[in-house]
Formats: sequence, structure tokens, C-alpha cells
Amino acid sequence: MARITPALPEQYEPLFGPDAPLNLRIHANRPELAAAFATFAMTVMFDRSELPPRLVELVRLRIAFHNQCRSCMAIRYSPGAEAGVTEDLVCSLEKPHEADDLTETELAALDYADLLATNHLAIDDATYDGLREHFSEPEIVELGVLCALCTGFGRLDATWDMVDELPERFGQRGVTITPWGEGDVIRA
Repeated sequence: MARITPALPEQYEPLFGPDAPLNLRIHANRPELAAAFATFAMTVMFDRSELPPRLVELVRLRIAFHNQCRSCMAIRYSPGAEAGVTEDLVCSLEKPHEADDLTETELAALDYADLLATNHLAIDDATYDGLREHFSEPEIVELGVLCALCTGFGRLDATWDMVDELPERFGQRGVTITPWGEGDVIRA
């Protein structure tokens, strides 16, 4: 059972509809914040992103692993899937530098995401110089905002333990899980 009680239908349905996922039903305890969050997240990840949807989905899933956010790991967003994020590609995130299906640009973004999610104080001038080999300044800003969004809200959502509606393997408590491997995922 999630640690935060979901909002009542009259709070979440006007914002997200009757079939809203658990995370949005919980966020809807503060409808104004939930609406702003959903708009911001959609803007950063999909609606206004200049980063490729494949890269966005890979970065999101890699950070979800570091956060151990089960709901984030269980979801596969359709823009990423339509851009070629298959389960085989997700499996390559386990050891990205050994993967033959990731580009140098994707590896640079994943390295940055790893640092931001696990050791942000290690990010230095050399890190940004390396990013500039693959990204423009506006793209670096967008990548940073994407990583911050996924790291911060993923950690918050992980503490809420929202596993009630997830496929069985994502609901396992007390063990480290991964977004790669066997089992069902949620398509959104």
C-alpha cells in the first residue's frame, strides 16, 4: 500500500481523468501543484523537448534505476517506444558502455545523468566540456532540467512506495530492482 493516500476522484478526475495512474492520483492531493507538475513534466519530457525522445526515455529510465523508483521503472512512455526504445535497448542500460546499441551522444547524456543522480558534486568543467561535444548550450540546459526533474521527483515518488498497481516484479520490496530484465511493463 502506498504511503500517501490517493486523492478523491473529485480531485483527480477533472485533472487526469477517471483512469489516472496512482502517482497522479497521489499528487492530486494538491490539485494545483499536480496540474503544474504534470504540465511541467510533459513540457520537459515530450511537448517542448528538443532532445530526441529516445534519449529522454533512456535518461529517465537510467535515473529511475538509481532512484529505485519502481513506478518510474515500470513505465514505458510511447514517444520513447515510437523512437525505438525497445526492451532490448532498455537492457543495454545495465552496462551502457558495453552496449553496441547506444550512440556516443546517448552515452554522454547517460554519464551526465549518472553523475547528477549519484554524485552531483563530481560534475565539473570537464563534464560540461564533454557534453558540448554532443549538445548545444540550450540542449545541455534541457538535459540538466530533465535529469533534475527525474532525480528529484523520482526520489520523492520512490519514498511514497507507489507499487500497488505495478506488475509484480516492480512491487518487490526490500530488494534492488532494475528497469531491464524480464516481466511486464506499463505502456503510457
